[in-house]
Amino acid sequence: MKSAIPLRIRAGVWIESNPIQYLIIGLIVLNAVSLGIATSDVLEAQYGHWLDFVDNAVLTVFVIEIATKLYAFRGRFFSSAWNVFDFLIVAIALVPSSGPFEVLRVLRILRVLRLISLIPQLRVVAEALLGAIPGIVSVAGLMSIIFYVFSVMATELFGADHPEWFGSLGGSMYTLFQIMTLESWSMGIVRPVMETHAYAWAFFIPFILIATFTMLNLFIAIIVDAMQSVQANKAKQDKEAIEEVVQTEHQQLSKEIEDLRQDINELKLLLRESHKSP
Repeated sequence: MKSAIPLRIRAGVWIESNPIQYLIIGLIVLNAVSLGIATSDVLEAQYGHWLDFVDNAVLTVFVIEIATKLYAFRGRFFSSAWNVFDFLIVAIALVPSSGPFEVLRVLRILRVLRLISLIPQLRVVAEALLGAIPGIVSVAGLMSIIFYVFSVMATELFGADHPEWFGSLGGSMYTLFQIMTLESWSMGIVRPVMETHAYAWAFFIPFILIATFTMLNLFIAIIVDAMQSVQANKAKQDKEAIEEVVQTEHQQLSKEIEDLRQDINELKLLLRESHKSP
């Protein structure tokens, strides 16, 4: 009976099975640890050949996994964004990391990102972040305008007396970014500026209120809203899938009941005919 199932279907079921997925996750974690160990010159000198063996073995398994999925799903493989993501990660790892491509050795660590596509909880977070990109871009655009306006004002107001912080438009933007992060903004920047400009606080405090406590919270609000939308969509899809299964079972049960009624009616007719016959 098993041999009657097409090989492609069996391969797809096998590669998507939980044991294989757990194996891939374990290999990704192992590869991440080996790449981290390789950053130590001492450990690299002692265990370099073993680290290369682990790296090549894991990459071989990844290639076999992707090849199996391509064989099993064919064109449908690329209909999933996560499959395309995995394909690109493995393809980058196959580029020769020698000569002009030596810099691509650093990209081996990107294999760790495959955990996102394999762990459902991480996929939900990633999908929420991707869904939040339009809103984040809008807030970032508004924030850029605010930064530009305040940077021009800061350069004009404080550039002459404090050229190390506000001597140019770019320098003012970087300084205001530091202030926005609240990194040494008071003792390191604002108080020294207030020694020459007593009312500088009237410039910096509104900037902090707008940039730090308002704009950054907008980013958080957009991401939280995107997370809720993804979870709501997932719950809706799960509900629709359950309803579809229930409806299918209900239709099947109704059909079985109708068939049973017909059988009973036929049996009644046979009994009546048997009683009528001498």
